[in-house]
Amino acid sequence: MPLPNRVRPDGSLFADPARGLLFGNRGGKFHDPATKALPTRLFATKQWICCVLSFKGRQRDVWGRYYTELFFCDEVTALAAGHRPCVECRRADAHAYRAALVAGLGLAKVPLFPVIDERLDRERRDGRRKRLHRLPAESLPDGAMFVTPEGEFHALRDGRALLWSPSGYVASRPRPTGPVAVVTPPSSLAALVNGYQLLWHPTAAEPA
Repeated sequence: MPLPNRVRPDGSLFADPARGLLFGNRGGKFHDPATKALPTRLFATKQWICCVLSFKGRQRDVWGRYYTELFFCDEVTALAAGHRPCVECRRADAHAYRAALVAGLGLAKVPLFPVIDERLDRERRDGRRKRLHRLPAESLPDGAMFVTPEGEFHALRDGRALLWSPSGYVASRPRPTGPVAVVTPPSSLAALVNGYQLLWHPTAAEPA
């Protein structure tokens, strides 16, 4: 049985056999290594990162005694959930993300990554609930994700809204107009507006 270590765009965890393109963590261990059941906690620290699947040949006992490994369909999903690129294994991406964020938010100086983590934490959570941002769909960049009243997640790309699933995008629908419930934090939206290039799941090119 797969572990409940897959991440939805709203940041919640669930079990699914889909592998995904990226993995990451939330600053340490918050699972029970003995039971490996769905955790009651949401995170260990405010450092929520997304990483490449393979780095310097490292091998891990997933959900063992160390940090809680999490897996994402793609980077669109990871940013929506409130994660950012890892500085160690994705250094160039992390610095590109920060530069785009700084430009998008009009910050006077470049913040350290822990400062960005604090900012993202305020934007992604309302206590234990996902913080949603009611924004006009017309203002959103490609890569932004929103959730419908029915609980479906969609990613915006090339004038369309792509229906998300754990294994990729499964339908293409017209881009909405008017206010939508955005799950991607505003700081990450600012980075997308200012040129940060996402890693999309291949199905985004041609949804099933």
